[in-house]
Amino acid sequence: MGANLISGSIPAGIAELKSLISLGMEENLLTGRIPITVGYLSKLQILSIFGNSFSGEIPSSLGNLTYVSEVSLDENFLHGSIPATLGNCQLLQNLGLSGNNLSGAIPFQVIGLPSLAGWLDLSNNCLTGTIPVDVGNLKNLRMLDLSENKLSGEIPSSLASCDGLTSLNLSGNSFRGHIPPLSSLKGLENLDLSRNNFTGEIPKFLNTFMFLQTLNLSYNNLKGEVPREGIFKNASAISIIGNDQLCGGIPELHLPSCTSVGSRNLWQRRRFRIIIITASLAICLLLICFLAIGCWRRKGGKALADSPMGGKYLKISYAELLKATERFSSANLIGSGGYGFVYKGRLGREETPVAVKVLDLQQMGASKSFIKECDALRSIRHRNLVKIITSCSSIDNKGNEFKALVYEFMPNGSLEDWLHRNNELENPRPNLKLMQRLSIAIDIANALEYLHHHCHTRIVHCDLKPSNVLLDDAMVAHVGDFGLARLLYENPPQDPTSSSRLKGSIGYVSPEYGVSGEVSTYGDVYSFGIVLLEMLTGKRPTHDMFREGLSLHRFVKMSIPDQVAEIVDSTILEEALQVQVCRGVLEPTLQGKIHENLVSLLKLGLHCSAELPSERKEIKDVTTELQKMQKLFLELSL
Repeated sequence: MGANLISGSIPAGIAELKSLISLGMEENLLTGRIPITVGYLSKLQILSIFGNSFSGEIPSSLGNLTYVSEVSLDENFLHGSIPATLGNCQLLQNLGLSGNNLSGAIPFQVIGLPSLAGWLDLSNNCLTGTIPVDVGNLKNLRMLDLSENKLSGEIPSSLASCDGLTSLNLSGNSFRGHIPPLSSLKGLENLDLSRNNFTGEIPKFLNTFMFLQTLNLSYNNLKGEVPREGIFKNASAISIIGNDQLCGGIPELHLPSCTSVGSRNLWQRRRFRIIIITASLAICLLLICFLAIGCWRRKGGKALADSPMGGKYLKISYAELLKATERFSSANLIGSGGYGFVYKGRLGREETPVAVKVLDLQQMGASKSFIKECDALRSIRHRNLVKIITSCSSIDNKGNEFKALVYEFMPNGSLEDWLHRNNELENPRPNLKLMQRLSIAIDIANALEYLHHHCHTRIVHCDLKPSNVLLDDAMVAHVGDFGLARLLYENPPQDPTSSSRLKGSIGYVSPEYGVSGEVSTYGDVYSFGIVLLEMLTGKRPTHDMFREGLSLHRFVKMSIPDQVAEIVDSTILEEALQVQVCRGVLEPTLQGKIHENLVSLLKLGLHCSAELPSERKEIKDVTTELQKMQKLFLELSL
């Protein structure tokens, strides 16, 4: 049942399914606690419920699942400690608990479970303490990810026994001491030890790892000479920034030369002392100037390390974005808005397509928009929201402040493009069919329902319009651009200027925002109603015809039910006519049903865009009505 729109909670009665061997409910809208009765499914082999909004603690009863091979609880809101009873699952091969709020120490019973052979992912939690020495029992494990926690202490030498590892990620913790001898991990392909407190030199054994593809040792306290062999011959495969005492290495790393014994002896020779002392005084004066500039610039570097999106997201630099977008080439420009520009790019060695939103910080309010968008996107995830990959807050090549957000790339552009800009394209797309428009409307409604009713802190988008609705390769709609979003706290912080700062897009902004500026979920419902009417009529609310008191809402209200054929998009009527022709005759009853259903859709748009908030529907009721209408249109083969 994964990747649907199922809401509610898992019923305790699921325990009655005695013969169940696989339970897949991942990436839905499920909430509540994981019932302890799941642990009574004695034959269960796979439990996959990641990507929901489950809360509470992980039930210890899961330890009763003696046949289970995979448990995936990632990306929920679970808290408390990891139950040691999971160590009873002697056939468990894959365990995923990442992206929750789990705390406490890692139980030795879990990290020492010899059956684990695929992946153990405990990343992006709040786990504390050290890595138990029992980790050495994971001799067959392929992937171990303990990143972005609060773990500390030294890495146990027993980790070297995990010689089946191909991926090891310990980044974003507080590990200290020397990097332990892991020379037996010959199969490692990816190793990330960044953002810890490791000291000492870079171990020589890393040169010998033949299969190592990426190595990240950045932001530690390493010192000494950087090797030149193995993976260290490829500057793009390693990251060692943030280790100020490193030297040597290949020229591409741009590190200072290491001091040789001969050069140290020069200091001891009296004939050079006067020259060196004089030169040092001059250099010190220059260093004072450079340090002042360097400290200012390092603020940008710290902003990168402490990304506004939080520790669970990939850290990325200005240089990487510059490369990904071909120096922000105009050929890669795919959009612009009030606060910046959007570029298409290809990120990383995999050349993953991304959309990079670069803030124009000269625009008043751009920085606040960046912060608002980070606040809104930090803790939300839904199949109908544009996926945020990372953020970048740094300094550009000219020393200016730079802020950008990196999103998953949507290959089919925006709903605005499909509704109004099709004729401007070199290769025009086919017109949207009625069922496609209805599916897109349902996707938008689902996104708003999630923001309004299923987030820990309710979110109001405040700028819903077709240009902020993006379509993926399967024409699934994703709502984006949270630069004006507001979080509705139960006890909102006092901010007397908040209403005056509220802006939106003309034609889509709720009327009450212009009077009081008070934000509510009903403002988004109003914008949705206007978007729905625009999708059905093909007319923007800012069309030249809407003047002197005439609006899109009023235009539709005056025309239904008798003049529907005159106001709906002509392509919708053509589609309905083709269906009738294919049936061989023009059926008056079919025509009547189409007319009736179109009137119902238009009325729903009117109901959502009513002038008074109290007259509008809740978005969750709108979603239900749209889904019912979708079934009716399906029966008509539209």
